[in-house]
Amino acid sequence: MKTAFLFPGQGSQVVGMGQDFHQEFDFVRDVFDMAEEVCRLPLTRLCFKGPIEELTQTVHLQPAITAVNLSILAALQRESSSPQFTAGHSLGEYSALATAQVVSFEDAFRLVFQRGALMHRESLKHRGAMSAVVGLSMEAVEDIVSEVGTGVSVANHNAAEQIVITGVPTAVEKASNLAVEKGGRAISLKVSGAWHSELIRGAEEEFQAFVETIPFSPPQLPVIHNVSASECERPEEIKSLMVRQLCSPVRWYDSIVKMIDEGVGSFVEVGPGRVLSGLVKKILPSGTEARFVSINSLKTFEKYVQQPG
Repeated sequence: MKTAFLFPGQGSQVVGMGQDFHQEFDFVRDVFDMAEEVCRLPLTRLCFKGPIEELTQTVHLQPAITAVNLSILAALQRESSSPQFTAGHSLGEYSALATAQVVSFEDAFRLVFQRGALMHRESLKHRGAMSAVVGLSMEAVEDIVSEVGTGVSVANHNAAEQIVITGVPTAVEKASNLAVEKGGRAISLKVSGAWHSELIRGAEEEFQAFVETIPFSPPQLPVIHNVSASECERPEEIKSLMVRQLCSPVRWYDSIVKMIDEGVGSFVEVGPGRVLSGLVKKILPSGTEARFVSINSLKTFEKYVQQPG
């Protein structure tokens, strides 16, 4: 049974995340020190003490979650635990790139810091909103988006009937109301910007220029990318995918289906929370045998490495 490491993104944060690893391992303290030096942010304090309002600012949150993801990854690597596939949800894709040695840990921090700063800048210029639509198919949500017209689009296809829409607040509200009329539920998300939408298109060119300064290497294991829901071996094409990811939908449902088709039956969520494990359980075909692990604490880490099979 093949294993995939999955990395969470924004929305999985909690004050205190990663603190037990930081207290236990010198090399985790080194990861946090590296992140703080690269980003010039008090990430240790933000992750362990908050406050949550400061932690959840995009410019802080992206390197903070990445620091926790990569710290737990480093602990797994010390135990010679490695996957056959990897993927990350939006921001989490940068941790997946580090897992596959496409980028170094240090360059992963450079990338997510720049990404977070540019996204934050655009969110201040263009007020946006996001809403989770539950209980309707992707086709039904796409029809609603088309009906509303400009100003709203699909941000994430998280599960068969869990789709996030994004865009101008009035357009997102109109689409949400239509979703309810058609028998779905719409849940407004607490976000500071319309991520994966045209409203942050202004960040794309500058981010592309920055990405070109970072060395990317051929992946040492398959990364299933958000934009394509497939793997890519060419570093220059991977750079293009990561730039496009800013404003493109996260094809998480298709990515998990791809991994299932490739024989993955063990899904290990590496990082805070357990959002991705919940989504994978919804995606997995009924009756399929699979293993789900969320490594978000020292206790869950120790249990996993003691019983890797």
